[in-house]
Amino acid sequence: MIWVIARREFGAMFLSPLAWVILAVIQTILGYMFLTNLDNFFVLQPQLIQLENSPGVTDLVITPLMQVAAIILLMVMPLLTMRSIAEEKRNRSLTLLMSSPLSMTEIVLGKFLGMMLFVIVLISMLMLMPLSLYLGTSPDSGKLLSIYIGMLLLLGSFTAIGLYLSSLTENQTIAAISTFGVLLMLWIIDWVSASLSNGHTVLSYLSILQHHQSMLEGVFDTSDIAYYLLLIFGFLVLTIRQLDRERLL
Repeated sequence: MIWVIARREFGAMFLSPLAWVILAVIQTILGYMFLTNLDNFFVLQPQLIQLENSPGVTDLVITPLMQVAAIILLMVMPLLTMRSIAEEKRNRSLTLLMSSPLSMTEIVLGKFLGMMLFVIVLISMLMLMPLSLYLGTSPDSGKLLSIYIGMLLLLGSFTAIGLYLSSLTENQTIAAISTFGVLLMLWIIDWVSASLSNGHTVLSYLSILQHHQSMLEGVFDTSDIAYYLLLIFGFLVLTIRQLDRERLL
């Protein structure tokens, strides 16, 4: 049943023009930036050849591109997750799901998996740009794999947080704004910790930016993966408990 709900959620996203507009806008903006970065790389290439251990095309073209992509997606993901449960509440269709023999775990995991299928489509489309560099250059395959996994984990955490905040309200606007606020707080918390003398390590570990930056640089650390998995698991559990409370009311 999880897969049935996931397919329903995935299909519903593409029935909405919002998903198509988001895909088109993101591809256009990042495509322009990709070509700009690539042009700058070719301009700098004669100077880079003279340097020892000079940065390659992955560092100068792909990494900056994915840094910008992460910021754009931080603003976009709340628009995708806001309707996941809030819209079901407003339309009273969530009541039908709750009255079915399905468990809350199946419902939440189905919705999460459906949105992650959309995320995989989105990230795979973005990765076509870096992969096209194999036609004329030699990107770092290890870094590309780390970037791809990092983007999946990053957007997975965005999705889990968005699902939970969408489960708290019937208003999609409130769900979107609150999700953006939480994501932004987790993104900039590392900047706040830099100005504090105490608690810097703890706040840095809580920062999404800190872990994402490491994976963009090709540093495949198990602590980064554990952070994202715990974040996803924690917010999915919170969503399940929230819906269980509403079912008992």
